[in-house]
Amino acid sequence: MKVGKKDEVDVTGDVNWSKYLLIDNPRTGIVKMIKKEDFYKELLIADFKHWEVYLHESQCYLGRSYIWAKRKDALDFFDMNDREIKEYYGVGKTLKKALNVAFKPDLYNYATLANVSPHLHTHVIPRYKTEREFSGIMFRDERWGKNYVPYDKSFKVEKEILFKIRDEIKRKI
Repeated sequence: MKVGKKDEVDVTGDVNWSKYLLIDNPRTGIVKMIKKEDFYKELLIADFKHWEVYLHESQCYLGRSYIWAKRKDALDFFDMNDREIKEYYGVGKTLKKALNVAFKPDLYNYATLANVSPHLHTHVIPRYKTEREFSGIMFRDERWGKNYVPYDKSFKVEKEILFKIRDEIKRKI
């Protein structure tokens, strides 16, 4: 991959696309390529001894987050060690309390799958009977009363809004 003028990238060569995200700004129509690891670091909400909490890039469900194991070889939920288990529940309760104060969800779904990201992590998906407004955007849980998937992957918010959601949760932790 060669970098040319500011914000121009030549992708005619071999690019390992699994390491990059294409982030589009719905307001301007501009699409930027960013390393996944850099983007995800920007979405960090809280850092604990054994776990990190991140805002999920898809905010189809306002406040959707995930709890990520810091141990590099952590894969299976039932392979958590005693220290991780003890902290995990505290982290989950802390996140849930912050989301309750910030957005007042009616219910939560939790998913620990490791299909797409083969690493120990749990998705925390707030669910809403009625729509919620945040920073001028209406968030509607179109699948209330059903499994959270499949969800509307076309629903996107600008990076700045992601940061506002992240910061709102951070303030409540």
